[in-house]
Amino acid sequence: MSYLDITHELYKEVALTPQPGLCCITSPEKSLPGLTVPDVMREMNYGCGATVHFGDLNSKETVLYVGVGGGLEALQFAYFTRQPQSVIAVDRVPEMLIKAQANFKLAADLNKWFNPDFIKLVQGDALNLPVESESVDVAAQNCLFNIFKENDLTKALTEMHRALKPGGRLYIADSITTQQIPERLRQDERLRAMCLSGALTYQQYVDKIIGAGFGTIEIRSRRPFRILDKRRYQLPENILLESLELVAYKNPVPNDGACVFAGETVIYFGSEDFYDDGKGHTIQRDIPLPVCQKTAQNLRALNHEDLVITEPTFHYAGGGCC
Repeated sequence: MSYLDITHELYKEVALTPQPGLCCITSPEKSLPGLTVPDVMREMNYGCGATVHFGDLNSKETVLYVGVGGGLEALQFAYFTRQPQSVIAVDRVPEMLIKAQANFKLAADLNKWFNPDFIKLVQGDALNLPVESESVDVAAQNCLFNIFKENDLTKALTEMHRALKPGGRLYIADSITTQQIPERLRQDERLRAMCLSGALTYQQYVDKIIGAGFGTIEIRSRRPFRILDKRRYQLPENILLESLELVAYKNPVPNDGACVFAGETVIYFGSEDFYDDGKGHTIQRDIPLPVCQKTAQNLRALNHEDLVITEPTFHYAGGGCC
């Protein structure tokens, strides 16, 4: 049985019998006016973060959500779109689709504004998405891609890129590792299906997204998620897994590399009103300016006494330049 078949069987099990402890959201569920979430959706929210970034969304967009789970995030996306079939929710596991459909009927009973027709449920595979090229504005996945082995991860990211319109956005919440996971654990297909052994490091993960053709990446959040316990897994030391939330934009990768915003900021405090680095960046005196990682690196190399460039916070809230 392949690792994808084992994953399929695991999520068939948790569709039929919800397991709230399978994954855990590491940030509190955000409330929205007029949205009541059925309890079963919370129990089946098998993610490691959040992909619904409320300040980014509007009613004119079509959303592709891959790996529907209990339907909580698909419901949250539908809160913003509120148009027939404006959220396309894809899942490989028929039992999960059936459960999500039942959950959306419960949500309709609790929310007068919601119609289950807002969400189109489709059986399909992340490696061969059942949508046309350049047909969606937003694509999202929560704690799914870390399950894939390297070649399949490349394929899944390429499929998301294909489905997005130019300028479209890929929302990801996924687990990453702070150190390499031993190969014997990576080969444990059950652990991989449980999002515990397939994780890449931060840089490996970001490089994969850039390799799929995304030219701008914003790191929205990076925080602790789980521990691979040295006693339970016979390791020399504990391995920390982290939850990474990011947004990747379908725009061309610049010749000098992708723009990755990870919370670095430059502050100029010299005698002039502004500082011009000669490469298109004008920095107003005393006004913090978020910058991408390659710009931060270039500015550090100047060793300018009137510039301070902060270290990455891995939390980017916008307003920067590259």
